[in-house]
Amino acid sequence: MSPVDSRQAGSTDHADSKQTTRLYNILKKNDLEPDRYLPGLIDSALAKVSDSELEALVLQIVRSNNASTAANSQVSTSVHVEETFQRFNLTTRLQHGMMAISIVILILTGLPIKYHEAAFSGWLIELMGGIEVSSLIHRIGATGLILVGIVHLFYITATRAGRSDFIKLLPQPKDLFDWIQMLKYYFHRTDIKAKFGRFSYIEKFDYWAVYWGMIIMISSGSLLWFETEALKFVPKYMMDIATEAHSDEALLATLAIVIWHFYNVHFTPAKFPVSKVFIHGRLTREEMEDEHPLELEEILVERKRQNEKTSAKKRVNS
Repeated sequence: MSPVDSRQAGSTDHADSKQTTRLYNILKKNDLEPDRYLPGLIDSALAKVSDSELEALVLQIVRSNNASTAANSQVSTSVHVEETFQRFNLTTRLQHGMMAISIVILILTGLPIKYHEAAFSGWLIELMGGIEVSSLIHRIGATGLILVGIVHLFYITATRAGRSDFIKLLPQPKDLFDWIQMLKYYFHRTDIKAKFGRFSYIEKFDYWAVYWGMIIMISSGSLLWFETEALKFVPKYMMDIATEAHSDEALLATLAIVIWHFYNVHFTPAKFPVSKVFIHGRLTREEMEDEHPLELEEILVERKRQNEKTSAKKRVNS
């Protein structure tokens, strides 16, 4: 096929150009058939352009298209890079990890004792090497819980980040209103969710439930651990109370972790099957907007203030 034939075959592909549209409209207004005249006019115009000139024009179009595609690709890539915000520092994550390990050990070694008549209890105790080994592992888990409690008390008193978080974890009247607002949202009485700051009422409940549980578990567990020594200072009925308190609080803590904490953090549809924030401590911007919009606003305001401060320093130095 000759260049002229090729041009003629592709001439109809130019029908979308602005120039072709203008010519089409002129012919139409003058009661002439555009399909009859336009192909011949376009072929006549292309015939006056040499093959080399036409090839150069096509190559220029290709280069321009490639550059535009690359630019769009860069823009698309930058858009899809998720901005993340640090929620929990390494120290907090290590405390959480140590506590999680300790609690899992305590549950696996404690429940078989509480429900010693259940079929799984004997199997689990045997798997761990017998009741003596199981009891030793239980005490190791208890020691880990005590240590993480001590470390956390030091963290919230001796570090700025710890003190800041502790103050924000204190219950506030807003938590009650947030709870009411979320009840309305869950029962479809409103489309507006409560806006949380750094910690929601759910996270505060989790936090203070741990304090309550640790006080009961550590105090009662210590009496049972050192029963002989304890009986020198407390009556026998106190040991019976400690036994019941330790057993019942252990079950309550297990249910709270499995049903309350695991669902709100991991099993909720938005996070299932697991939230990785306990590993890297970060949330995406979308997650922050949904879960902690007030904290996000504070972060952005502080970021803007820091940027303005930096820009002012640069102007002064220049």
